[in-house]
Amino acid sequence: MRQLKVFESISVDGYFADSNGEIDWAHAGRDDAEFANWVGGNANSGGELLFGRKTYQMMEAFWPTPMAAEQMPEVAKGMNERRKYVASRTIIPAWSNTHLLQGELSKAVRELKDSNGPDIVVLGSGTVVAQLIDAGLVDSYQFVIIPVALGSGRRLFPKDCKLRLVDSRVFRCGNVALTYAA
Repeated sequence: MRQLKVFESISVDGYFADSNGEIDWAHAGRDDAEFANWVGGNANSGGELLFGRKTYQMMEAFWPTPMAAEQMPEVAKGMNERRKYVASRTIIPAWSNTHLLQGELSKAVRELKDSNGPDIVVLGSGTVVAQLIDAGLVDSYQFVIIPVALGSGRRLFPKDCKLRLVDSRVFRCGNVALTYAA
């Protein structure tokens, strides 16, 4: 059975999006070479990707562009070549190697997990992640805690979840990467 992993940037007070649904605050630390190298290595660690519609549209608008290839060539190459899934009822995906998930989300993801293949990583996509948490489908979480307090916004967990810390790393920019098993 494949593992379903979540990668999410979160504020120190526990929000994945601010009160306007924005995530621009989550890009802190880009000027920290150590953090940038870690992000690049993490992005190229393999597996298939799963997105909600909003995150997919942001990714699709950037990664296939010449700007992405110039700024982060290895990450752009990996993002464009990897198999991707998008959970949406309103779009037709155009980004290479993207497949639309059909039907009810938890059933479609359960079928993916039960199929042969590499692990699946959900990037961002907080609304999708909340549904997958509720369905008990998430195996592990990798959070990057961004040193900003938003005061309000959207939280990731729809219910109480007990997690077990398996790894941590602190970066000079103040970001902290935490990996938990569900």
